[in-house]
Amino acid sequence: MALAWWLAVWQVAAMAIGHGVLLVGPVEVARRLAELVPTAEFWATVGRTTGRITLGFAAAAVLGVLTAAASARSRWLEAVIGPAVVAIRSTPVVSFIILVLIWVDSARLATIISFLMALPIVHATVYQGIRQRPRELLEMAAVFRVPRWRRMLAVDVPAVLPYFVAACRTGVGLAWKSGIAAEVIGLPSGTIGERLYQAKIFLATADVLAWTVVVVLVAYLVEQAIVRLLEMLEHRLSAGASGPLPVGGRTA
Repeated sequence: MALAWWLAVWQVAAMAIGHGVLLVGPVEVARRLAELVPTAEFWATVGRTTGRITLGFAAAAVLGVLTAAASARSRWLEAVIGPAVVAIRSTPVVSFIILVLIWVDSARLATIISFLMALPIVHATVYQGIRQRPRELLEMAAVFRVPRWRRMLAVDVPAVLPYFVAACRTGVGLAWKSGIAAEVIGLPSGTIGERLYQAKIFLATADVLAWTVVVVLVAYLVEQAIVRLLEMLEHRLSAGASGPLPVGGRTA
């Protein structure tokens, strides 16, 4: 119902403006999508951009977890890693785009930029999750000398995983926004960013909005796929950890 309302508002606004270059309605955008979607070039473009941005986010997720764990374990590493994370988070994305374009080929730009923008989110959120682990369970694991890998499965991962899920919800969207911006500036061949830039050059407003809808939908689907997988993992770990902590071959 809410979606229908906003589509109606969009259509009315387009009709009131009455100029296709300034704004087109959802009907024109849907018509343009119907022309784009059946083509092989469309799917190749979407796949190329999706693969590069997803790779950047995956790298940020892995490194963010590792740096958060290292920072929580060592005050010295926290003092070293913390300023770097703050610097990355505070630097404007356009500055990174320009610098990376100087250093590497534009084909790698979206991957690197999405990685840099998602990394501070994952690091900070997972670090907070590590600090919020149940102290009583950690003390129990230490008293009963639970092996580290068993403690990780029974205590650490279940406690931190909800924070990691929250980081993914925020990080995926940020990775897509920054990755598409990087493609619009760097113009790597055969990407969504290049298509958006071409549409802007030719004042093809319907194409701009059509590709924008594609970005929103694909980013949402990627986010939901990642979150659903992590929620399934969280459910299985919660079910497996419902009993007492295992000590060797026995339970505590």
